[in-house]
Amino acid sequence: MTVGVLALQGSFNEHIAALRRLGVQGIEIRKAEQLLTVSSLIIPGGESTTMAKLAEYHNLFPALREFVKTGKPVWGTCAGLIFLADRAVGQKEGGQELVGGLDCTVHRNFFGSQIQSFEADISVPLLTSKEGGAETFRGVFIRAPAVLDVGPGVEVLAHYPVPSNKVLYSSSTVQIQEEDALPETKVIVAVKQRNLLATAFHPELTADTRWHSYFMKMTKEMEQGASSSSSSSTIVSVEETSVEKCQILLMVLEGKCKLVCISSTQESFKTGTEEQNKTLIV
Repeated sequence: MTVGVLALQGSFNEHIAALRRLGVQGIEIRKAEQLLTVSSLIIPGGESTTMAKLAEYHNLFPALREFVKTGKPVWGTCAGLIFLADRAVGQKEGGQELVGGLDCTVHRNFFGSQIQSFEADISVPLLTSKEGGAETFRGVFIRAPAVLDVGPGVEVLAHYPVPSNKVLYSSSTVQIQEEDALPETKVIVAVKQRNLLATAFHPELTADTRWHSYFMKMTKEMEQGASSSSSSSTIVSVEETSVEKCQILLMVLEGKCKLVCISSTQESFKTGTEEQNKTLIV
């Protein structure tokens, strides 16, 4: 299993080091064609506007969006979370391009500037149930974003409490409102939706590799599911056909079928198990 780590700027070396501790190979990704060589991708923390400009300069956005759409696992940390979000507020003037795919709205610098960066223990019940260890994870928040709302298909994995007077926003107008407008007491800092995982904090800056291990298991499960789907069984029955047509059918089935029987009226091809067989009459 090879994991790509977007290496335009930010903490990509730290992610690769964390993967190495788990015995997983991580490779730096800087060009669109390199995405074809990896089974999953990590978009690291960093300065999101700078990363977006570099990604645009290298024409990476189309390839990143396609990677997400194919269903391959992608994990974004901090700036990576912003990249994956469908909607973002609190951006610099002119905004920035997003990869999208994650049905949520993020506030780019929800927790403030660089000097307001902090560490905190976060309750992570799902991570604990999957990976064991402590019931909390030490989150490193550096100019960190936060998730303000999520769509119905998004699973919330962790929250962080915030003061009731923290600046929030209205999802109906997607505009920042006045302080004290919404008396919220916590914000979302980790989410998952299908093949996408995102954290507002930096697991790669800690010695705790549970988030990386969780992402590896998520990748493995999705690969096994894709493999099972691609090898699902098919019987093709061809009436009064020719050898040439059979060869075409073999190519259509991408070589995943074998000749089972030939008679004067029917030629059958089968892949997979009997239980999963489906029939296509040509």
